Amino acid sequence: MSVYNIVFSPTGGTKRVAEIFLKSFCTESTYIDLCDRTIDFSGFLFDKDSTCIISVPSYGGRVPETAISRLRQMKGNKANAILIVVYGNRAYEDTFVELQDSLEECGFLCIAAIAAIAEHSIMHQFAAGRPDLRDEQEISSFAVSVHSKIESQKLDKPLNLPGNRPYKDYGGVPMKPKAGKKCSRCGICAKECPVGAIQFDNPSLTDDKKCISCMRCIAVCPQNVRSINKALLAAGSMKLKKACSGHKNNELFL
Repeated sequence: MSVYNIVFSPTGGTKRVAEIFLKSFCTESTYIDLCDRTIDFSGFLFDKDSTCIISVPSYGGRVPETAISRLRQMKGNKANAILIVVYGNRAYEDTFVELQDSLEECGFLCIAAIAAIAEHSIMHQFAAGRPDLRDEQEISSFAVSVHSKIESQKLDKPLNLPGNRPYKDYGGVPMKPKAGKKCSRCGICAKECPVGAIQFDNPSLTDDKKCISCMRCIAVCPQNVRSINKALLAAGSMKLKKACSGHKNNELFL
């Protein structure tokens, strides 16, 4: 069985969950980075002997448009797909059904899914430090259960995932990262931006129309000089405080 680890993880939380799962699922896998805008994703053709672990974050209860558009270029050819949706302790809403619909349209067979919590990529006080040790143990146990399902060959039952159709509207996030005065123009943020919203010759400029507020530029900046407006951040934190408070559990769907 060939295993592919397909991940959209701008700030690393989703990738970390995928790696925890993989550690208990298999010994070898091929990594495909959906954040890499230089890759021709239409070149990926899988087959029925392949298993693809597809991990995405939930943005406002939806799959990030950048991730879904790149996944739609792939050809599943009846490859098994394990869906991992990671969210920052609010809700995943229609992320699963959107991801499942898109993958099945591309020829994947969706056989299992996991909802996992990771520290919020913008408001880090929500689900701070997760996935923690307890999460790791739980996700690892999920991996064993999914592997057992594949070995049993009982994969014909349709996967029933939570969510609504039509999907909820997603209007984006108004918080767009900007560079501070101490920006050295090293260009790392421009190189790593999944959508090319930052100019190489002047990284202090961000195209707000292209920017998807994924916060990758903040995560990769070696000098920590990129940030978002503090007033908007405070307002957003107050708005989400009730929804993101408390301890939410990871979930397995088989």
